[in-house]
Amino acid sequence: MAVVNIDRREGYAILTINRPEALNALNREVLETLQEALITAESDSSMRALIVTGAGRAFVAGADIREIQAIPSPPAAEAFSRWGQNIMTRLAESRLVSFMAINGFALGGGLELAMAGDYRIMADSAELGQPEILLGIIPGFGGTQRLKDLCGEGRALWLIASGDRINAERAHALGIVDEVCPADGVMPRAEAMAATLATRAPLALEAAKRAVRAEGGMAHRLKFEAAAFGLIGCSDDAREGTAAFLEKRRPRFQGS
Repeated sequence: MAVVNIDRREGYAILTINRPEALNALNREVLETLQEALITAESDSSMRALIVTGAGRAFVAGADIREIQAIPSPPAAEAFSRWGQNIMTRLAESRLVSFMAINGFALGGGLELAMAGDYRIMADSAELGQPEILLGIIPGFGGTQRLKDLCGEGRALWLIASGDRINAERAHALGIVDEVCPADGVMPRAEAMAATLATRAPLALEAAKRAVRAEGGMAHRLKFEAAAFGLIGCSDDAREGTAAFLEKRRPRFQGS
C-alpha cells in the first residue's frame, strides 16, 4: 500500500498521506515519497496547483517518535532536521500553489507540513499544535520560523513552549490557517480553489507565488515584483490575456 497517494485531476493533483493506522505520522518513507510525488506533479506542465491532505481522521499527527528516539548523536539529529527542512522548503518554493486540506489533527511535523503550504483550509473539528516540547525536543522541520511568521513571535513561542493544542477557531484568529469550514467541506473547498487556478496563466501564476513569497526589505521585494512583471508582461500569455479581455472572450493560455 502506498504511503502517499497521488490523484491527478485537470490542472491540479491531490497528494494524500496514507498511514491512517498511525494517524499519518511522518516517517522517512512518507517524507521521501511525499517529495517524489511533489516532483512528479511539478514535472507535469499541465499542473497549476496541489492539494495535500491525510487519509482517515488526521491530516498528520506528528513525526514518527520511534525514528526520533533512535537518532544516535547531535550531528545526526541536526542532519535529520536539515533533511526535513529541505523537504518542507521544496514544497514552499514549488512552482505549484499548494492548498493544505487539514481534515483532522495537524500536530508537530503535521503542522510544519501545513505551514509550508500556501493556503490552509481547516476542518472546524480539527486541532493543531507544536507539542514537541512534551517529548523534550523542539520543532525541527521549520516550525519555529514559519509559525512565528504566521502568528507573531510571542504567540509562536507560547504555542511551542507550552505544547498546547488549539482548535480551528483559535487557529484562524491567530492567522495560522486561512479558512475554517465543516469537515465534509474541506476537500470540496480545496478542490474548487485548485480548479480555479487550473484556468489561470501558468507563467503569471508562478510569478505571483514567487513575488508574494519574496523575502527581504520592501525595496528588495518591490524590485523583485518589477523584474517578475517585466518577464511576464510581454509574454505570449500576456498578449493573449489582454487581447481576450478586449475581444470579450475567454483567454487560451499556453504557458509561453
